[in-house]
Amino acid sequence: MKKEYDVVIVGAGIAGLYGALNLSPGLRVLLVCKEELILSNSALAQGGIAAVIDTENDSADAHFNDTLIAGGFKNNPNAVRILVDQGPKEVRALIEQYGAEFDHENGSLHFTLEGGHSKPRIVHYKDYTGRAVSETLIEAVKKRKNVELLEHAVVCGMAKGKGFSFDILSGDEHFLVSSHYCILATGGIGRVYEYTTNSKIATGDGIALAYQLGAKIKNLHLVQFHPTGFANHLTRETFLISESVRGEGAYLLNCRRERFMHKYDERLELAPRDVVSHAIMEEQKATGSKEFYLDITHKPADFVRERFPMIYSRVLEQGFDMTKEPIPIYPCQHYLMGGIDVDLNGKSSVDRLYAAGECSHTGVHGNNRLASNSLLEALVFSHRAADEINRLAQQEQISPVPAEFPEIQNALPLPAGIRTETRAIMQRAYFITPNQQEIVNGYERVCALKKQLETTPYRIDRDYVEAKSLVTVAYIILKELL
Repeated sequence: MKKEYDVVIVGAGIAGLYGALNLSPGLRVLLVCKEELILSNSALAQGGIAAVIDTENDSADAHFNDTLIAGGFKNNPNAVRILVDQGPKEVRALIEQYGAEFDHENGSLHFTLEGGHSKPRIVHYKDYTGRAVSETLIEAVKKRKNVELLEHAVVCGMAKGKGFSFDILSGDEHFLVSSHYCILATGGIGRVYEYTTNSKIATGDGIALAYQLGAKIKNLHLVQFHPTGFANHLTRETFLISESVRGEGAYLLNCRRERFMHKYDERLELAPRDVVSHAIMEEQKATGSKEFYLDITHKPADFVRERFPMIYSRVLEQGFDMTKEPIPIYPCQHYLMGGIDVDLNGKSSVDRLYAAGECSHTGVHGNNRLASNSLLEALVFSHRAADEINRLAQQEQISPVPAEFPEIQNALPLPAGIRTETRAIMQRAYFITPNQQEIVNGYERVCALKKQLETTPYRIDRDYVEAKSLVTVAYIILKELL
């Protein structure tokens, strides 16, 4: 492995992969992945990618307006305009340059409808679009001679000088890497909650690294709770029942098996995610029950199995046939709208440090992300970050001076329970609506945990990195909510 690169990308979801593909072939790139390449939040995305391809029946202005409405008009309109205007070009590039497959109907792309959208504009591949696109991009990246892939590796530390230095742990070995530029594409923070749709690697590592470098972190408290996670509280990681199931006509039912969304929003089941999640909480108060269901049994069974093969299979494994009976659902943590604050080219407040995808805060989502805008944002803004790095890299470069990451003598093992305690604190303090007293109590305890992790000579390994990341994320969220 080379020790010096032009660009280090941390994270191998769609933002990291697409960023690597759009960097100049003349740049030496290292792509660091915490586990295998296919394990990412991107690969878990079911619904699709929202983009106005059908300009006869839809418009970028309509997509722009839907995004603002879903975000409570707290979005950055300049970022939203870039998203909706550039997005269709990126989707076409996926198809034409990389061979990505999407579902067709009568020879044309099939567009589905999801909550908050005024038109069917979501391109998809069955109900596992994220995995299909990720696999396509992984194969493309593997063919790039200038990109080196490092799987099963954790960035334990970063330092900033003329460039960046990275302490990377691969297996049992720590080694030092330096680069001129860095793109953080580490995904979400779901593991800071007890129940999440996120993958097990979503511990907010990139946000914690950027925070430690002094980067501006913005609106980390803007957490999206998806209303239709499969209701299985036996495991920390739940799977999502995609927005597109409601887009295809599924009904939300309360414990009495009655529809209830008409009491809360005229858009019914197709209201934005935050509205539906809050409606479920209100209905829970009214009925005194946490039992909720999603019902698509009124649709033909063959249609359901063909349109949602992955969801159908996974629900069946849990003992439910969604063609014959309602699916038990309940809200859970799903997405992060805040993150490392970046400009319209993905640049953070730290020179040469970029962020893309869910770990970044572009401002496109406002207070609530519109369904299927996440993969779109990853594509659009990782491409823009790569373009800016390509432009800057043409200028004269000064070799970065590697920093030192001193080895800790007589390092102590991390005590068990820190991550579990942090999750419990966050679940009590901020699940859909903030609990102010729990926020105050939780913040005090998280501050103590943060100090403990920063001052105790613990062994620097993956457990320590993830515990510190989760505590840092919890600290920032609770501090913003105080």
